[in-house]
Amino acid sequence: MSEKQNGVEIHDSAEEQKELEEIRAKYRPEAQKGPTNLEKARRLDERAESRAMIAGLCTGIIGTLIMGVGMTCFLVWRLPVLGVIVGLIGLAGIGAAWPLYQRVLKKERDRVAPEILRLTEE
Repeated sequence: MSEKQNGVEIHDSAEEQKELEEIRAKYRPEAQKGPTNLEKARRLDERAESRAMIAGLCTGIIGTLIMGVGMTCFLVWRLPVLGVIVGLIGLAGIGAAWPLYQRVLKKERDRVAPEILRLTEE
């Protein structure tokens, strides 16, 4: 909700105020200097999380595809022993996705922790 007072539009919504401040910040001279420490820390944190997500997703997807091949061996090609073995390998890959995600996330966070702590202390 907004109203006009003395030719100036006043916004009551917190979201609108935040959006206006973001737009205004783009045009301030200090905005042209480069990323702030907060932005740098956010990027480092996002990069650590995205690397872990990629590792976990790839492992889960590959495991799912391998399990599908095992099901195909069992149901279509009538190779039950091979189908069960390949299916179990695929299930192991699916099961390894979450622990792998956690491990990579911890490793990446440990790697970027000193830089993030330095940026947040300034």
